[in-house]
Amino acid sequence: MIIHRLPWAGIMVEADGHKLLIDPLYYYNEAFFGKAHESFVPLGRLGTVDAVLVTHTHSDHFDHRAIAAFWGKDVPVYVPLEALPTAKEQSQLPRLIGAALHQTFTVGPFAITATHSVDGLGDPQVAWVVQGNGKTMIHCGDTLWHGYWWQIAKAFGPFDAACLPINGAVIADPDLTPSGQPICLTPEQAVSAAAVLGAQRLIPIHFGAFHAPPQYMETPDALGRLEEGARLRGITPVVLKPFESLTL
Repeated sequence: MIIHRLPWAGIMVEADGHKLLIDPLYYYNEAFFGKAHESFVPLGRLGTVDAVLVTHTHSDHFDHRAIAAFWGKDVPVYVPLEALPTAKEQSQLPRLIGAALHQTFTVGPFAITATHSVDGLGDPQVAWVVQGNGKTMIHCGDTLWHGYWWQIAKAFGPFDAACLPINGAVIADPDLTPSGQPICLTPEQAVSAAAVLGAQRLIPIHFGAFHAPPQYMETPDALGRLEEGARLRGITPVVLKPFESLTL
């Protein structure tokens, strides 16, 4: 199994000539996120893919325009079952498939299971567990800290790799009462999650690209804090630049 990091929270998983995408992003909302601090390049360079997995329907994780543009409208796109109506409203993708929590399905050599994730704005979200070639990885979208880590570890762990958000973003949305609290994992929380999951490697995602105060603010020194926290907990961080890969 090969894990390729894509910009922002995107990942491509490859095995035996088959490819899965998780949360690929190309068209982002510059009005909210500001101008990106990393390059977003056309994703057609990745070639054909077997399926796209979407953790939730926020625009920086469900880029339906990119999916249609680069892989065609007929590619299967799996979303959380609760988010299926919203996904259909947002897009014209004809092969949207709702995956229920704990549901396992097969794509090529991969066994894929939707498991727990907790969204920072209370919207439906799942984490994706992908198993193949004797390896197991998890992609957790932009989850908050939650109490399901132990259940996930018991059901699927230990993990060869965990892709976890680290930017601890705090947002200011005019339609929401400000909380001042992060809507996804901080670096320290990501390390703790990796430890509970029994992850051999922590691949940080969802950091670096966006910081546009006051509406979207990344926590300071996310990578430095991650690496220090990982050192203290004996976790191995694998920091991949976009389009770099890790072979498990």
